[in-house]
Amino acid sequence: MFRAWTFTEMPYPYLPPADSYESLRVTLPSTVYDPELGFQLYSKYFDIYQAADELGLDMMLNEHHSTATCVEPSVPVTMAILARITSRGRILALGNPIANRNTPVRVAEEMAMIDVISHGRSEVGFVRGVPYEVSAGNVNPVEMKERFWEAADLIVRAWTTTDGPFNWEGRHYHHRQVNVWPRPFQEPHPPIWVPTQNAATVAETAERGYKLGTILCGWQGARRMFDIYRQRREELGFGPAGLDRLGYLGLVFVGDTDEEGFAGARKLQWYLQHNKVATQFMDVPGYIDERARAKMLRSTAQGTPVTTPIEHLAYAPVEELVEGGYFFAGNPDTVFTQLESFYQRVGGFGNFMMMVQAGTMGKALVEKSMQRFATDVLPRFRAEVYGREIDPGFAAA
Repeated sequence: MFRAWTFTEMPYPYLPPADSYESLRVTLPSTVYDPELGFQLYSKYFDIYQAADELGLDMMLNEHHSTATCVEPSVPVTMAILARITSRGRILALGNPIANRNTPVRVAEEMAMIDVISHGRSEVGFVRGVPYEVSAGNVNPVEMKERFWEAADLIVRAWTTTDGPFNWEGRHYHHRQVNVWPRPFQEPHPPIWVPTQNAATVAETAERGYKLGTILCGWQGARRMFDIYRQRREELGFGPAGLDRLGYLGLVFVGDTDEEGFAGARKLQWYLQHNKVATQFMDVPGYIDERARAKMLRSTAQGTPVTTPIEHLAYAPVEELVEGGYFFAGNPDTVFTQLESFYQRVGGFGNFMMMVQAGTMGKALVEKSMQRFATDVLPRFRAEVYGREIDPGFAAA
């Protein structure tokens, strides 16, 4: 079944002028944060997720640290709350930054507990962690990828070893008497995701059979990542990758009219335009690939340092972002057509992660858009498009 996942990054939008601070991430003092406003925000965010569940949509979450862009520093806490206040939708963590942590077994325990509380509705995403959280996490960026895969392997073994304790002596982790209680509800464990834009990580994700999540890379980037995944599965003799293995995240607003849909999309642009990050927190030697780092160094030398991880999207017109497959906006027919076009261009996929809220967007506004999507777009897309043979001419356009 084609799944649609609702997502808000739970921002704290009440910020001082951007020219008054160097970086929104890592160094913005928490004196900016008002706990009373924070309480109101959490209430709104959980209300949005409850509304999504009632509409038959699934739920996606993530976590970040030392930042106002995402006041969700513990995705297990959020998942546990949703496991109790919702009853229908699946709950996806995308993701859990396991390379930043020294206790993967604790992650295995937390996710198993949530899987039982939710009656088997959890899905677990493993993520290496973003570069601007390297210093706050006090981790070696050169070793993060090795730590990531070792932690993932340890967690899976902890979930699937149910006949008593085992010891783990790896390069980065050392655990004795690993014996996870409770064990997961789902057999052998919850579905595992890896969100990435890195080609090598995509191939390794395919090798393990985990689900692939691609985020805000447009249809061209998603097609490239999906093709790498599919090709690697074929090379290993696993046969064609199922559509359920592939997911994409875009920003979505559905209105009664195109004008209303695009107006809502412009409110979602808050997420793209409020990611000011000091260069030293993005340009982390040993973390980013050579080409990306060279581009940052050139920009700095030219007097225009990169100050946001999504610079190429921050101030583009919504219409341009729609054409590129970053936004899906308009009335239900328009959004259906955009989603169908994207599906064809990338060769098919089975999971659509939708950022539906950003900035100060309220529950009523967001819920109306979600309802339009759940009622007028999703059922039609499932019936008319999902699983249909891809038109080669369309996909190559």
